[in-house]
Amino acid sequence: MNAIQRNALTLCLLMATGAAQAATNPRLAVQLWSVKDEIKQDYEGTLTRLAGLGFQGVEFAGEFGKYKDDPAGLAAFLKKTGLQCAGAHMHVDKLDAANFKATTDFYRALGCNRLIISMDKRGASKDGTADLAKELSAVSARLAGQGMQLGYHNHEQEMLGQRDQTNWDLLAKNTPSNFVLQQDVGWTTYAGQDPVYYVDKYPGRTVTTHFKAKLAKGTSGTPIIGQDRTDWSGLAKAVRKVGGTEWIIIEQEEYPNGMGQLDTVAASMRGLQAVLAKLPAQ
Repeated sequence: MNAIQRNALTLCLLMATGAAQAATNPRLAVQLWSVKDEIKQDYEGTLTRLAGLGFQGVEFAGEFGKYKDDPAGLAAFLKKTGLQCAGAHMHVDKLDAANFKATTDFYRALGCNRLIISMDKRGASKDGTADLAKELSAVSARLAGQGMQLGYHNHEQEMLGQRDQTNWDLLAKNTPSNFVLQQDVGWTTYAGQDPVYYVDKYPGRTVTTHFKAKLAKGTSGTPIIGQDRTDWSGLAKAVRKVGGTEWIIIEQEEYPNGMGQLDTVAASMRGLQAVLAKLPAQ
């Protein structure tokens, strides 16, 4: 596809976006790590196609294409597509004393007020998690002064162990109530825990959450939402009623049967939309 054809397709998709992005509660976004290769090849076209799938927002993961030094320009492009910024993933060093101003200036110009720590090796141990919670609590307070919110995204390591005694529990109990517990339900189920339980246990703190189909050890299925054994209906009800959830964010890390990244995201989006369509209207 040449540049003229790409531009024409992008224009057509932009015209169709308004109809595709139907209102939902919570709103639906996609973590851009899900299309990490495709977005490097065609940044604007990939974002536009995601909008055309019905996503209302995107969560950034450090890739900004030609906009890496132009957050206001990216914000303007997002507005054209109808997409909003649902948040951004980063490592905690982006918010240390040396980087804090540059990081917050960038994301504020982008229209992003929710920053999520994507992972930290300290989350694998009790002592490490205690140290991490102390640091994140201090950063959270500093961000609050900027009108921004901090959160943390789990992997398997935070969910291992006995229920109520995981490192996720330790982090939750030692961070402020406005600190986002961005549960990645794929990693939660992979670790053998119940994601609904952890939404219910910390009401109002699942402000954003990753809906990911990740097959638990020894189970069958396909890592696409609706083609696995996760109780998506129960989870959707929990985030609506208890979680305080503003954004359900699809994240795709596995691409079965030779499917492309965008095609797999589209399949998970269709699976999620089918679940939500069966729930009572709010």
